[in-house]
Amino acid sequence: MPVAIITGASKGLGRALAEALAARGWDLVLDARGAGHLKEAAEALAGHGVRVAPLSGDVTDAGHRAELVAAARALGGVDLVVSNASALGAEPLVRLGELPLAGLRRALEVNVVAALGLVQEALPLLRESPVGAVVAVSSDAGSEAYETWGGYGASKAALDQLAAVLGVEEPGLRVWAVDPGDMATELYTAAVPDDDGPRPAPEAVVPAFLRLLDERPASGRYGAPALVEGQ
Repeated sequence: MPVAIITGASKGLGRALAEALAARGWDLVLDARGAGHLKEAAEALAGHGVRVAPLSGDVTDAGHRAELVAAARALGGVDLVVSNASALGAEPLVRLGELPLAGLRRALEVNVVAALGLVQEALPLLRESPVGAVVAVSSDAGSEAYETWGGYGASKAALDQLAAVLGVEEPGLRVWAVDPGDMATELYTAAVPDDDGPRPAPEAVVPAFLRLLDERPASGRYGAPALVEGQ
């Protein structure tokens, strides 16, 4: 069975993607900071008859990243790494003139440094897989100038560039930066608590990620809504 590592997998998009992969028979290594929610997710996913290794921790911790990859190795290897864990830098979001630099550093550590660190740790196993792939969950805030989204957007722009270069340096892999579009998630609520407008559930964009895995287009940056609409 193929094996995926998914960070930020106890809720939202990470949980929805894990559910879809489990339904397809993927074995999973799941990361999240909250042990309780992660355990609940793992128990539900195991109902699909797959093996699930839930490891709570902080992706900025190199030791934790090594544990994730070691757990995947024990399941048979690494076929997919999904960097979904994200930090905003400030909750709620603020203008750049007010953004705490410590918050910006945290966003960069989680969204960029940890994502690369996990890929570096998993790279030998990814290279061995005939279908090795990396998914970096991006954001339109990384390519558009939205007020108050500067710090978070800067981190996602950096993640996009890392994914682009990795795709060139590792032609045997598929490396996709994916902008999921608007979603109803706890992250968005924390970012803009006063915005209660209707948004799609994370499950609505999961077919975009599955399409990438099925069709394996060239490495690059993709928008989930366009992938879903193009089916």
